[in-house]
Order: sequence, then C-alpha cells, then structure tokens
Amino acid sequence: MTEAADAASGIASAVASRIENGIENAQGQDAEVLLAAPRGFCAGVDRAIEIVERALAKFGAPIYVRHEIVHNTYVVNDLKAKGAIFIEELDDVPPGATLIFSAHGVPKAVQREAQQRGFRIFDATCPLVSKVHVEVAKLHKEGYEFIMIGHKRHPEVEGTLGQLPPGTIHLVETEEDVQRVQPSQTEKLAVVTQTTLSVDDAASITAAVKARFPQVRQPKQQDICYATQNRQDAVKVMSPKVDVVIVVGSPTSSNSNRLREVARRLGTESYMVDSAEDLRPEWVQGKSRIGLTAGASAPDILVRQVIERLRALGAVSVRTLEGVQESMKFPLPKGLKLDGQEASGLQHLR
Repeated sequence: MTEAADAASGIASAVASRIENGIENAQGQDAEVLLAAPRGFCAGVDRAIEIVERALAKFGAPIYVRHEIVHNTYVVNDLKAKGAIFIEELDDVPPGATLIFSAHGVPKAVQREAQQRGFRIFDATCPLVSKVHVEVAKLHKEGYEFIMIGHKRHPEVEGTLGQLPPGTIHLVETEEDVQRVQPSQTEKLAVVTQTTLSVDDAASITAAVKARFPQVRQPKQQDICYATQNRQDAVKVMSPKVDVVIVVGSPTSSNSNRLREVARRLGTESYMVDSAEDLRPEWVQGKSRIGLTAGASAPDILVRQVIERLRALGAVSVRTLEGVQESMKFPLPKGLKLDGQEASGLQHLR
C-alpha cells in the first residue's frame, strides 16, 4: 500500500471512529456547542443553598431540611455529604434541632407546628414564592377566592394552597380544568400561578380563566419568576440555531422540564440530563450545533461536566450566546452571620 493510501486509510478510519463515537456532521465538520444565557442557578436557589451551608457552618451537623432544598440531585447529595438531613415529616426532626424550609415554601400548618415544637427555624423559601403567599393572604382578607395555575403535588403548589383554608384556592393544570372549576362566587376571584411554569402555558390557561371569568383579578406583576422567564426566553433564541438542545436538570425540577418542552415546541430535539453520564452519544451524533442550557436549580459544575463529555464525543468549540445579564440578589435570614473561623469553612456550591 502506498504512503498516500496509508494516509487515506488512516483518515477514513479516524472519521469512521468519530462518527461511531462522536459528533461529526455529514459534511465532516466538527460540532459546535452553543451555551444559552442565562442558565443555571438563580438568586432564589443561590440563597437557599447558602442558607443550608451557613447553618451547617454555624451550628454544625446535622441540619434538617424539610423537602429537597432545591430540586437537583447533585446539590442534595452534596449537602447530605456536608451533614444536611432531608425529611418530609416534622416527626423525623429531633427536639431542639435546626430546621430549614426548602426554597419551594411550606403550608402555614407546617410553619405553626415547627414553631410549636421549638425548632431553630430558617426559612429558605424563594422571596418570589413568598410574594405569591403574601398576595393571596392579603386578597383573602378582602374576601377573594383564587384559581391557581400549577402542577398537582409540586411542593411549591402545596405550600401556596396551604396558605389559606381548604377550598379557598382552586388548582387548575389545563385549559380543560378551567371549564370544570366551581368557585363559590365569582365577584371576587383572583388568579395566581406557580412561579416555575412555562410562560406560554400560563398565558394560555390564564386566557381561558379570563374568558370564563371576565372579572377575574390578575397579579399586578406576573407570578412566573424572572429567572424562569429569562431561561425560557434564552432557549427560544437558541433553539432555531441548533440541531438539538440538552437541558441540565433533575427530573423533579419543574423549570428544567419546562426548558425541554419549550425547545420541543419550537421543533428542536431536546433531552434532559441529570449528569454528564446521562448524555447518550446517539442524541448528538451527526449534529452540527448542540444547544446547552441548565435549569435554575442546576449548578454550573454540571454544565462544565456535560461540556467535557461533549468534547470527548468530538465537539471542538463552545460559544456562549448573548442574553440577559442577571444581577438579582436576595438577603439571607437573620441569625446566619458567620465569624471568621466559621466563614473559612464555607464552600458555597458552584
């Protein structure tokens, strides 16, 4: 075999190997990864995780957290390793322990019981969720009933439903649900939403509520949080530019699932991964451009690991798209100020 033939054979073998194991398109060009902006942690998630880490640094392990602090497997396992214990029932918390409420919020009954039991309590409820709680409490005093747009059994929804007496808030998940809901009166009726919904879904269901109950009161400001909307908007910008969208997020994360749905509705293949190990080569094989984003509860370390996985599969360039710059910062609860020694051991998850 001639030297030229050897070279050609080697190139063909290499290309065949990359096509089998990597991501090279039909023209033989290497794939590019486009990063959505913004992506990953939002201010509410950042705050919730820092509350747990500061409590561990100040009071020592164990620290008890009602429900997952945020819906991300990596975050929860990292905090477990540092001494956090995640529980669902207050019966599992020993007397005198430190208890943290998750970012999703809790019903009033849980708050009262925790106070009665004498736990040291820190509330990590996202301030944007708390805003919804304050709004429903205020309007309830004025005689309002509520239609809430959200997902059954999601902890944020359970927390909001639990702010008022049973039967005061009527949950709907679809436009069809709106036609079946039966409030006791319609003169004073208000609509609220789960903060992590699809913006488009919430708009269509809200329109259905408005059509059936024309006098319904809508929030002065949209309940869907700024971070949820920004990440969905970024996916809408990115999706037409790529062949496939990969969303980093856990299956329990509502806002991560919505990102995948947004891409699919725009006609772009989309998959969600909890970690880099979940990424299947066949999803990206033959794709020229791969879009990558992350839900608001997914740390950047997971995005970096997925990028390395894509590089191992053959991607040669990574580019961040232009997007909204977020600067929101929420204050921490009182009682978590650390001295120098305590703060030295604080390694905020990233």
